[in-house]
Amino acid sequence: RSAYRSVPSSNVTAQQVHPIRNVKIFPAVSFRKVDEKTYIYDFGQNMSGVTCIHVSGERGTEVRIKHGERLHPNGRLDLSNIDVYFRGDKEKDPFQTDILILSGEEDEFMPRFNYKGFRYVEVVADKPIELDQNSLIAYFMHSDVPAVGSLESSSPLIGKLLHAANHSYLSNLMGYPTDCHQREKNGWTGDGHFAIEAAFYNFDGITVYEKWLADHRDEQQPNGVLPDIIPTGGWGYGTDNGLDWTSTIAIIPWNIYLFYGDSKPLSDCYESIKRYVDYVERISNNHLTTWGRGDWVPVKSKSNKELTSSVYFYVDTKILAAAAKLFGKQADYEYYNALSEEIKQAVNDKFLNRETGIYAEGSQTELSVPLQWKIVPEELIGKVAANLAHKVEEDGFHLDVGVLGAKAILNALSENGYAETAYKVAVQDTYPSWGWWMVNGATTLLENWDLQATRDISDNHIMFGEIGAWFYKGLGGIFPDPAQPGFQNILLRPHFIKGLKRFEARHRSPYGEIVSRWEWKGKCVHYEVTVPANSTATLTLP
Repeated sequence: RSAYRSVPSSNVTAQQVHPIRNVKIFPAVSFRKVDEKTYIYDFGQNMSGVTCIHVSGERGTEVRIKHGERLHPNGRLDLSNIDVYFRGDKEKDPFQTDILILSGEEDEFMPRFNYKGFRYVEVVADKPIELDQNSLIAYFMHSDVPAVGSLESSSPLIGKLLHAANHSYLSNLMGYPTDCHQREKNGWTGDGHFAIEAAFYNFDGITVYEKWLADHRDEQQPNGVLPDIIPTGGWGYGTDNGLDWTSTIAIIPWNIYLFYGDSKPLSDCYESIKRYVDYVERISNNHLTTWGRGDWVPVKSKSNKELTSSVYFYVDTKILAAAAKLFGKQADYEYYNALSEEIKQAVNDKFLNRETGIYAEGSQTELSVPLQWKIVPEELIGKVAANLAHKVEEDGFHLDVGVLGAKAILNALSENGYAETAYKVAVQDTYPSWGWWMVNGATTLLENWDLQATRDISDNHIMFGEIGAWFYKGLGGIFPDPAQPGFQNILLRPHFIKGLKRFEARHRSPYGEIVSRWEWKGKCVHYEVTVPANSTATLTLP
């Protein structure tokens, strides 16, 4: 199928990106011989990468090395959750499978031109071969971004959740952020911005996003439209490539500015953000829009797409106004700041019941998205937050959200007086919750809350990855200050949770390491903070 495309760029520029490497070796944690031709390996960790085999056998023997995330009840490899979109020949060109023809000598093989997503590997030969537990090793491959964050606490579950979020993030970082490491490997924009704070609290990933934002500018059509897959061969300019996904063009450079104090990506994207916002304003209906995918993969409650997409329209316009002010574009600032207020007014006029403090039908997502993105009128924040807390309590401190709500709910609670409620949701370990995945042996974040779901069932997805950022914010209280970004001034708003004995968050900012640590000693809490040299901090105690 041919399609006319414009030349991406007339400028040849260097991509100064952290390289993709085989970063870590994983030996098999268990090994099983099924028969003299079949062996199963478990590496104990879902990861992106490749395997290296050492094998000898009769010359001409065909060895198939199949990679997957699940096992059938009989212990054999199960690819059914990830090969759903595979259109290749399952025999001649099988999915996630290396085919090795033995030389008759001892062979060592590791692929150089692909990577897979897997925890388990099944090795099948057409003639008998002899393998042991050390015959196959796995390499975790990803963009080798340095770690800059860590957590320590009295809750083992917090450690497991951060481990899973970080391994999902890295598995889906291959020169640009991807949605999954086995099935599509696409640069889905939504996944990219849902996880942007988890990215920056934990890793120094700026170079990857500078490259990806250049891809955004290359893919943007003259009218301002962006695809929701970047980079793309044409797929992604559909009907739903709207605000809840493609707001990456504004949200990511804004977060780079907050975390690094670097305004260049924001400046580079300024005209693109403006074209984008102008396009949305042209297609909007009285400043409201239904353009987007909505609250993808919810537990059960569906949320109003016009509400959530219009909130993201507000967010992008607000960022554009802030950028205009920063760059001294006074006329733009006045225009887009006024527009952002008009969008906020339109959202509240249509969806907010001012008597009850309920947005739309009052789902967890419909209440938390306006709170998280600060669209709720000042005098009603308390009422809306109380409604959200009550709703969550009614649901037994369980999630009832998709991707948009998962990004918003913990922040909406902890930033508006309900940190204890947010904490109970964050460390909930029965269905539906992030912790339920951990209880069931997950080593990464999943694509679906429901372990019995029959679609959207990748076992290594980053779209629910906000959990990897929230602990730094909701418990450690470490925030960048938009007025003095890059942590030149640190906003400290810790919450001392009754059910947690001790907690420590560390983040290495451009100025040095920030540490926020607290511990309950009887009825008193002992709080310690490290502020880097040449930085200041503003402490707000609960």
